[in-house]
Amino acid sequence: MFGLGPTEIIIIAVVIIILFGVGKISRLGGELGSAIREFRKGISPKEDEKKEEEEADK
Repeated sequence: MFGLGPTEIIIIAVVIIILFGVGKISRLGGELGSAIREFRKGISPKEDEKKEEEEADK
């Protein structure tokens, strides 16, 4: 993947932590997780409706 070794990845992670701080990164991770959960909740009822329609057509 782009020729990045473990050393380069560690350096990039340290720079990101210095720029944003640990608190902001953890908050961002939590917000991303909740956004993904909400997205999945929004999709799942529609999928259930499609399955019910397909079963009704049979």
